[in-house]
Amino acid sequence: MKKIVFAALAMSLASSLAAQPKQTLSFDEALNLTLTNNPSIKASTYEQEAAERERKAAYGLRLPKIGVTGAYAYLSEDINIDLNGMKEPVGGLIGGMGGVLPPAVLQQAQALMKQNWALPLQDRSLGTVGGTITVPVYTGGKINAANNAAKIKISETEQKGYQTRNSLVSELTERYYGLSLALQVVEVRRQVLEGMQHHLADAKALEANGIIAKGERLYAEVHTAEAEREYLAAQKTAATLNSALCNTLNAETTYQPISSMFILSQIEDVDHFKQLALNNNPQLRQVGLKKDLAVEGVRLQRADFAPQVALMGGASFYNYQVTPLMPRWAVGAGVSFKIFDGLNREYKFSAAKSQVRQVEALNVKAQHDILTLIDKLYNEMTTYNEQLPSIDAAYNFAAEYLRIKEEAFKEGAAPSSDVVDAQLNLAKIKTERLQAAYYYDLMLARLLEACGESEMLTEYARRPAAMPIRYE
Repeated sequence: MKKIVFAALAMSLASSLAAQPKQTLSFDEALNLTLTNNPSIKASTYEQEAAERERKAAYGLRLPKIGVTGAYAYLSEDINIDLNGMKEPVGGLIGGMGGVLPPAVLQQAQALMKQNWALPLQDRSLGTVGGTITVPVYTGGKINAANNAAKIKISETEQKGYQTRNSLVSELTERYYGLSLALQVVEVRRQVLEGMQHHLADAKALEANGIIAKGERLYAEVHTAEAEREYLAAQKTAATLNSALCNTLNAETTYQPISSMFILSQIEDVDHFKQLALNNNPQLRQVGLKKDLAVEGVRLQRADFAPQVALMGGASFYNYQVTPLMPRWAVGAGVSFKIFDGLNREYKFSAAKSQVRQVEALNVKAQHDILTLIDKLYNEMTTYNEQLPSIDAAYNFAAEYLRIKEEAFKEGAAPSSDVVDAQLNLAKIKTERLQAAYYYDLMLARLLEACGESEMLTEYARRPAAMPIRYE
């Protein structure tokens, strides 16, 4: 009963999967969707936009700085010039001239002596609104270093973008051809299941005619049930890989890959790929740019040993109760130069030079690592290529061997186990052939990624030497 339920479940799932509409998708179409819709591409674009804006901000360091200022103050008292101390001598002088001065003038002078002799200069309440401008003249190279560093960061984000694109091509290769492999394995498992079901029907007929024993029929039943389980598992694997492909494409549907996996009968030697990697690998270029950035860091620290020169000016636009004696504008120049700062500059300058040497050492190591990776990927790729002739020979033998065993079993000259083993061996060889093509394509994609030329994968697939590999 359990076997019947399991078989019904497997067939039901197979029918539902087959009934789902599938969107055919070539590798070129998948690549275009990936490089257009994948969130990693969009994130890389935003990073480059941010670097470009940082570059514009660095250029702004060369331009004048213009600002508006405003202030209001309330003083404890008015600002005056106190002349009350002059009253006594002036009063004596006026008293001595009493008989000389006319009475009217004398009266006015006496009235003046009674007043407060404090001359107001500034009211205690005042406010002002004005503007300032500062123009850098010489900064010891700080502005140039900042602008050069901003340009380098733009190049660095571009290389990160290329690295993202290359890694996405490898990811797409893994998932697109992985789905293609899984779907073809499903077909291989379906063929195995159909073959086992056909074999089981023959076994039942032969048992009924007394040609084979009951054990032979039971053996066929057990392996038919196992073929059903493997068929169901293969379908689940295909569904999982379809979901992974949708993740890369940033889409939601059921895809049917139509571009075949391939193996190249001829390809360039390993030195060709090593030279490509040294010239184009984004990670190596980023290390080179980090060295350039470190050199600008040295220039930036060296600038602290130079004087800073700037022009400056200011003017007031509106004044509230500000004394007319206060000037309304001013211009000038300023110079700043550090004499001693506790060896802070010296140590920072030394640290910046050490960072340059560090990046140089990392560059050497990165080159060695990339060349080693190229050797590894190339050797693995060619290994899968070299397996193909032996796999093809084994496939031809296994197909013929299965045919012979099936004929012998029908005549009662071979046990059921021989037919089952031959059927499973043929399925195993078909799967190995597909896996060889899959891993060949995956290693090629990773090899091109290491070379910084991932998008050339489609060109390799279109070469005359590219042999399509399918389950047939």
